[in-house]
Amino acid sequence: MFFYLAKAVWFVLQPSTLIALLIGYGAILIWTGWARWGRRFVTIGAILLLVAGLSPLGNALIVPLEDRFPRADLDVPPPPTGIIILGGAEDRLVGSARKAPTLNEAGERLLEGAILAHRFPDAKIAFSGGDAGILYKADSEAEGAAALLTQLGVPRDRLILESDARDTYENAVFLKKELAAKGELDPSKRWLLITSAYHMPRSMGAFRAAGFTVEPWPVDYRTRGPEDAMRPFDKVSEGLRRVDVTSREWVGLLAYWITGRTDALFPGPEKD
Repeated sequence: MFFYLAKAVWFVLQPSTLIALLIGYGAILIWTGWARWGRRFVTIGAILLLVAGLSPLGNALIVPLEDRFPRADLDVPPPPTGIIILGGAEDRLVGSARKAPTLNEAGERLLEGAILAHRFPDAKIAFSGGDAGILYKADSEAEGAAALLTQLGVPRDRLILESDARDTYENAVFLKKELAAKGELDPSKRWLLITSAYHMPRSMGAFRAAGFTVEPWPVDYRTRGPEDAMRPFDKVSEGLRRVDVTSREWVGLLAYWITGRTDALFPGPEKD
């Protein structure tokens, strides 16, 4: 129920949708007796579109997320027992139809997983990701990830695939269950978690709430760091997309905290 409710609520609340609704509703009112309100709605929508699309807002929202967790120190022994890759890097609807890899802008999750797999040849590679589609169903991301990772030289017998998870919390809970069943979880084992840097705070919080100790290995950075917090966009579409992505993450952190799916409102590195 949480998954479907979250999808429905976010469809309405995401900034790009709200802006479109404001402008569209205002345009309709202009041709009625409520023309004054129509002009107001259109004006507010246009201003919000310019602010979200061209101002530094999207970068200002994503920098704190990306900088929250540094990468784990892999020079400190022991080497990783396993490497976890979260789904979200593929478009399986297109990939399954075209019979070809279809990585999106988060494709570094899989590429970095393959790189680390070669760096640590004894580590298991665990992937978690099912089919999160509602209107259009496709095969699980795990199937596409397995095909791509093996083509990148990762032996099939090193892969552990979890193909039912549809969101971050389910990634943590379902993968923990899968690894426990295979005897891959105990205090002596060291697991890395690969996901997009902006998504790492919610991911770490969800894994901690599930009782699964992991170390962060963020990828897919969208900014250089704090120096980009005030950098505007030169394309409205890119700025609006960035605001949508980051707003979803901040709202997700709040929703996960309220529902007990994360261990903190804004999870951070554990203090020694």
